[in-house]
Amino acid sequence: MHHHVSRVLPYTPDQLFGLVGDVARYPEFVPWITSMRTWNARGAGEGVDSVDAEAGVGFSFLRERFATRVRRDAGARQIDVNLLSGPFRKLTNRWRFLEDPEGTRIEFDIDFQFKSRLLEGLLASNFHHAVGRLMGCFEDRARALYGPGGPELSGLGSRRDGSGEPVA
Repeated sequence: MHHHVSRVLPYTPDQLFGLVGDVARYPEFVPWITSMRTWNARGAGEGVDSVDAEAGVGFSFLRERFATRVRRDAGARQIDVNLLSGPFRKLTNRWRFLEDPEGTRIEFDIDFQFKSRLLEGLLASNFHHAVGRLMGCFEDRARALYGPGGPELSGLGSRRDGSGEPVA
């Protein structure tokens, strides 16, 4: 199952890259991620690193764990995630953060297949909704961290002083 989402948010590409790349903090703002463990952090060249991460997820009827390798390329502003283990037959996703006149255009692609046909059938009908909720979690987190209008984006929307308040 493949899904693509594109959204423009009023924050810098570097802000959003940092937010999405900080996988250890996901349990703080993604409600169905109940735990996160990271290990094996390593550099892979200038501005490129990777980390392995195991997420515990919980929904009303489901509790699972899965592990991924997260590759963060700051120069390309791209994050790639690949399955290491878990209830999936395959799982890949890619986040790209592209400059846009209104801030950043996020391009998110996810492709997955569960090992269990029953589980896939149960979740397939709600998958589009779940991806929308996931993106909403990241948007809310960006607003909490950076303010409602992305204060580092000078020239976009209203100007703001150091406190984030609009300046006339």
